[in-house]
Parts: sequence; structure tokens; C-alpha cells
Amino acid sequence: MDRIDIARLKSGEVNLGTSIMAVQFKDGVVVGADSRTTTGSYIANRVTDKLTHVHDRIYCCRSGSAADTQAIADIVHYYLQLHTQTSGAPPSVHTAATMFQKLCYDNKDALSAGIIVAGWDKETGPSVYNIPLGGGLFRQPWAIGGSGSTYVYGYCDATYKEGWNRDETVEFVKNTLALAMSRDGSSGGVIRMCVITEDKVERLFVPGDQLPKFWQGKEVLGTDSKEAELAAAVAMAVDA
Repeated sequence: MDRIDIARLKSGEVNLGTSIMAVQFKDGVVVGADSRTTTGSYIANRVTDKLTHVHDRIYCCRSGSAADTQAIADIVHYYLQLHTQTSGAPPSVHTAATMFQKLCYDNKDALSAGIIVAGWDKETGPSVYNIPLGGGLFRQPWAIGGSGSTYVYGYCDATYKEGWNRDETVEFVKNTLALAMSRDGSSGGVIRMCVITEDKVERLFVPGDQLPKFWQGKEVLGTDSKEAELAAAVAMAVDA
């Protein structure tokens, strides 16, 4: 096969069929995402960076249409730079999230965009905002999104605890994304994370062959009869 037959693919645009996440902790936030971009059933990019810098201490995680979310992030980045120049101070995370929310809500019939905005500012400290499809705006201690998120809501509810430190939060994000990627066919690749604090932004990377391993499943059909056959087998005597 010399080329991809686009006509055979599922109709639709390039899609960040995705698992994205942000979690707040005492000193900052951890944002993370998988790296798979799909066009129907075809993986267009297996190492996409879905963590987008919009200001010095503010990042967003993008899910939905790759084109839509890139355009929105570029517009917000431009306005935040303008805001900084005119006000003489860096914007708050809430300001950035409100800009994302307005763009998503005003154009909700034309866009496919689910965005998580997270970061650190002097007014509030660390904060996480979720902007799902339709343009709502919700502040939460943790937020997940994308097609893989439906598989891990229960895990997050059962596992998350307030008061975690940096390392515990990073481990939680890594395990949650690995679980989502193992179940969701539209998520996969590697895990990228950012730890955002007052002092710095730290990038973390987990290669695909070093993802946390969980129960993988096994074939159980017919195992009882096979075990019975093995138990009934008797070693054949061999003459010396």
C-alpha cells in the first residue's frame, strides 16, 4: 500500500482523541496528557505534545479537534501577552481560563474543543479550570478530559486525596493516564507532564515502554478443562 486511502477512513478532521489531566497540589499543579492524534482509525501522530504553553506559569491541555484547539490556544496566548504588556503584570490563571471559556462558548456550534487550563499565579496560587465541550467553566482540584477520561473517573474518585505533595501528584497523574491509555483506543503513545510552581515549570516524559503496568487480562475460556486434562495425565514409564 503506497499511500493512505483517505476515502476509507472514518469521516472527520484530525482529532486529539485523547486523555488529558490536571491536578492541583500544595505548591503547584501537574498537567499531563497522552500523545496520540488520530484521523478516524488512522494514527496521524503518535508523539503529539498536547500540553500548550499560554503564559509563563499557565498551560492548557487540549482535546477535540487539533485545528480548533491550536487556533484557540494561539489566540489566548496572543491576548495574554497583550494583557501583560498593558497591565505590567502577569495574568492570573482565572483570566486565561475566562478567555478560553469565552472563545469556546461564543463559537460552541463551530468548534470541537475540550480544554483544561492550569497554572500558578500570585493571587490564587495553584488552580485548575475545566472547560468541556459547550464552553462551561469549572474550577476543580483535579480535572480529566478527552475520550480516555470516561475509563478512569472511578479510579480518580477512589484514589485522589487532598494534601498530596509533588511526587505523589505526579505518580497519580502518571498512573491515571496509563490506565486511560490502556483502555481507550484513541489514546496512546507516551505520557508528557508539566509541573508548574511559583519557581519554575518542569517538563517530565514517560516513554511508551516505561508506562506503569496494570492488570492486562488473560484468556480464561476453556482453562478448566485444560487444567483437568493436565491433572489426569500420568507420566509414561520408560524401561531403563
